[in-house]
Amino acid sequence: MTPQLQQAIKLLQLSNLELTEYVEQELERNPLLEEAREEGEPERASDDYEPDEITPDNDWDTPDPASLTLSEDNALPTSNSDLDTDYDNVYADEAVADKTATAEGQQSSDWHQVKSAGGGFDGEEDFESRLTREQSLQEFLSEQLNMSTLNARERFIGAYLIDQVNEAGYLQESLEDTAERLGIEMEEAESVLKVLQTFEPTGVFARNLAECLSLQLAEKDRLDPIMQSFLENLELFAKRDFTQLMKVCGIDKDDIQCLIDDIKQCDPKPGHAFGDTPSAPVIPDVFIRQKSDGGWAIELNAETLPRVLVNTQYYNEVSKAASADEKSKNYLSECFNDANWLVKSLDQRARTILKVASEIVRQQDGFLMYGVSHLKPLNLKTVADAISMHESTVSRVTSNKYAATPRGIFELKYFFTSSIASSSGGEAHSAEAVRHRIKELIDAEAPDAVLSDDSIVDILKSEGMDIARRTVAKYREALRIPSSVQRRREKKAFA
Repeated sequence: MTPQLQQAIKLLQLSNLELTEYVEQELERNPLLEEAREEGEPERASDDYEPDEITPDNDWDTPDPASLTLSEDNALPTSNSDLDTDYDNVYADEAVADKTATAEGQQSSDWHQVKSAGGGFDGEEDFESRLTREQSLQEFLSEQLNMSTLNARERFIGAYLIDQVNEAGYLQESLEDTAERLGIEMEEAESVLKVLQTFEPTGVFARNLAECLSLQLAEKDRLDPIMQSFLENLELFAKRDFTQLMKVCGIDKDDIQCLIDDIKQCDPKPGHAFGDTPSAPVIPDVFIRQKSDGGWAIELNAETLPRVLVNTQYYNEVSKAASADEKSKNYLSECFNDANWLVKSLDQRARTILKVASEIVRQQDGFLMYGVSHLKPLNLKTVADAISMHESTVSRVTSNKYAATPRGIFELKYFFTSSIASSSGGEAHSAEAVRHRIKELIDAEAPDAVLSDDSIVDILKSEGMDIARRTVAKYREALRIPSSVQRRREKKAFA
């Protein structure tokens, strides 16, 4: 696999901010590259090109985003057809490239494990940076989320809430706004948050200081009614109005000193254990907005995309001066080829991201309109086949790329969910939707008509969901719902 091919493949994996860092390195290294800075140049992608408009009658052709990375002075291709013979095949043959890379120890198919540390493309540098880089709070919380007993739907909600945690460990968005944005009930949002608040460091996902302290005190078994009363009146403590505080809590001077000592053992900003440097905010790579006619428009975040061009005039002048020096001539030729390839790679990367994002939006239109309950089953192959690309290309594009949607900012890979086959041979059902239906059935059961797992299977099959009994049991346990025998006993006890 040539260095240029490695570059083209790996550029796909980078987020816009990581791409900018890499291009800056190339600008310093290559004298024939320069940043495109035109006077009066528009800042938004929508001013440079017409974004992909997604409507029921759309033919799903991807717009040409070449203007995002090429200046008009570049004699490089500006349409997909211009690239068919010399560039698109790079991505079509990625399966071969991946095998070659693995044989050489490059392991390009696992590039996402390296790029998460940031930096350039050199494997050794990235590996070292991974060893020395501090783990972020979001990464630490995501690891715990992946090991939790939450089901896929709840993990989706949990991943969104993790993105709302600031560097101190507090939840920035209200749970009401989260429920409305994701199209879920408050009870479900509260249930997921309750699990997330058991994560380390203790006190994360608190919505205010009192809740943060109560989570830590509860772990130490110090959250008794008197302490709860103290936390409910923290404003008196802040004012140092101890007389009124003792009166409200019904305690004396010695007792209040004990409460204060317990409070001092808590960490009001548990997230700061991961370093004083605030976590970098998530910057969307793609904007998805709804149009007035109900369709969707997609555009790249041009503000974070680097724009470069090849200075052919400088190349021609220097080439003439260095024509007698073979070494200098070869160096200039290499720089010229690398510069042209980088510009091509940036152009193709933009087109590829738009193609993938457009297909994801078409597949997950229900989620964008109505929320998590309408997520459709989706896998990499479905998207790859629809846009005639290799699965590995789609995998790279969806990793560490974020889309700003009317429901919030999500990583593109979040839109891929497992499926349950239809018993009638129709469209498959999302596993999350099936779990939600199982919970609805159990919540609605009467004390004298508790549903067994077999009964649930029969009901689901009558509704077109082909599911096995053991799968129902697995989903029920993931929802932390007891067996029919236990439920029957509990319902009779409280009848």
